[in-house]
Amino acid sequence: MNRSEFLKLALGASFGLTALDLFAAGPAQAEGPFKLAPLPYDAGALEPHIDKATMEIHHGKHHKAYVDNLNKAVAGKDMAKMSIDDLVKSVSSSTPAAVRNNAGGHWNHTFFWNILSPKGGGAPTGALAAAINQKYGSFDKFKEEWATAATGRFGSGWVWLIRSGNGVEITSTPNQDNPLMKVAEKQGTPIMGLDVWEHAYYLKYQNRRAEYVTAAWNVLDWNKIGQNFANAK
Repeated sequence: MNRSEFLKLALGASFGLTALDLFAAGPAQAEGPFKLAPLPYDAGALEPHIDKATMEIHHGKHHKAYVDNLNKAVAGKDMAKMSIDDLVKSVSSSTPAAVRNNAGGHWNHTFFWNILSPKGGGAPTGALAAAINQKYGSFDKFKEEWATAATGRFGSGWVWLIRSGNGVEITSTPNQDNPLMKVAEKQGTPIMGLDVWEHAYYLKYQNRRAEYVTAAWNVLDWNKIGQNFANAK
């Protein structure tokens, strides 16, 4: 067994995935209203910043599990008729944990894949750049604050840039919560997010979350993030 295969098994064990899960062809999706969309680029397209093996497991195993478990959790309930956006926005302290966690996992990952690009990197422009500069003073200062939030999130979770009024604000959430949920400490419309669960980076970066956070700047798609900012009015 080579190092990559060993790390796959070690990582999979941490998140309830067996060797068969990791190395076999993916099983069919569970029946239900929610579907796992394909990645908008090849799994290896974000290398060397995010490696192919991580993307294959992250999307094809972890994200798929959220979708399958969400379909099971809403089966026979009125929630099965809701869009994923409306379902996530409805999450409150009384929402069943299986719905809260898996709806969040599905929404968060779908959002995440679509703000990454092999043509990413650089810096924001236009209205988003102005909002970041107004809030944080400069893009470099914003990156420092983002890194602090991302590395400071204890355990598993996400760091977000949300639209707040006419401006922006960095926030973070535990587990698969997000700022659209009523349970979020700081609510707002996400325009950018970064998954800081270990399964997002452990194959390549092991416990070096800060390196992953830095590498992600190379694949964040500022055109898409800028569109999110504009659409969040």
